[in-house]
Amino acid sequence: MTSTAPKKLPPLPVLRAIEWVRDTLAGLHRVLVPGHIALLELQVAGFLSQAISAAAELGVADALADGPRTAKQLAAALEVDEEGLRRLLVLLVSYGIFDQRRDGRYALTRIGDSLRSDAEVTLRDLCRFFGSPFHRNHWTHLSDAVRTGEAVGRDLDGASFFEYAAEHREIGELFDNAMTSISTLAIEPLLAAYDFGQFGTLVDVGGGRGSLLIEVLGRYPTATGVVFDLPSVVDDLTADLAAAGLAHRCAAQAGSFFESVPQGGDVYLLKHILHDWSDASAEQILRTVRAAMSPTATLLVVELVLPEHGRPHPAKFIDLEMLVNTEGGHERTEVQFRDLLARSGFTLVRTVQTAAPDRILEAVAR
Repeated sequence: MTSTAPKKLPPLPVLRAIEWVRDTLAGLHRVLVPGHIALLELQVAGFLSQAISAAAELGVADALADGPRTAKQLAAALEVDEEGLRRLLVLLVSYGIFDQRRDGRYALTRIGDSLRSDAEVTLRDLCRFFGSPFHRNHWTHLSDAVRTGEAVGRDLDGASFFEYAAEHREIGELFDNAMTSISTLAIEPLLAAYDFGQFGTLVDVGGGRGSLLIEVLGRYPTATGVVFDLPSVVDDLTADLAAAGLAHRCAAQAGSFFESVPQGGDVYLLKHILHDWSDASAEQILRTVRAAMSPTATLLVVELVLPEHGRPHPAKFIDLEMLVNTEGGHERTEVQFRDLLARSGFTLVRTVQTAAPDRILEAVAR
């Protein structure tokens, strides 16, 4: 498994300035147009999202990876209706996701390139998952989730989201791949913001396919690691670790973080884990990790920290995703994280900003 994390990041102050300018211009646009027009533009953004998902599902970007093609050539390669494809591309070209050249041929752009399945950072499966009938059906019932305060999965599927994904592996694998995409986006900002080289042994709790540890251990040749996750996730991970040249420095262990996690780590990582769970379940996970830690070990919680300002932020979207699809999961403010950690036997030492929306919450045992 080769490194997929993008390596070049602008300085954090530059990124924050760009975000401020972008949010300010978007807010100015909403103020300058009539209210009903601004609302209409926001509502039909869902059409664009689904069009991107359709392009991901059809494999349009992969078909353009070797160079520009006409609509006829693309339709033949994808085995779709030429006119239907042309109409899809009219919308996506207008948003810069694909490009149409003077000779009429379609080509990739820097945005659409991320829809390639073999891109350095691919979002194809993420877009496929968010546009899938399964996910769309759940979000169709957002009003029900708001009404009841409960996830919609048990009423729609007869099971919780994670139970359903575990039993229906076509959904489970698509979800796993989508989460790997998100994880890959976060890796380089994490490594740029925090010195992982200070630790000898890293334990990634709920570490999925090991993408974070593979990147960390690749940069710190004296460090060792353990990827800990459910058996269905890590059963065949050993081969990936060997392919990355890490068989002697990184192990895959299976289990449940509600029961126990590996001992002996200098640092324990929980990346995008706690937001999936209610406060009671998150506290149970943290207490399990606390029981495995030595008095000198460090806990790093990597999450979207819910801001208390009124501007757009990814955590505000994902908080609704948690409402719809998890049983009690939610995004948390820094104050809520501090309280959760304290109840679980930890003291929050500091919060580290990254170039991504994620923050690193560094904690030690009390």
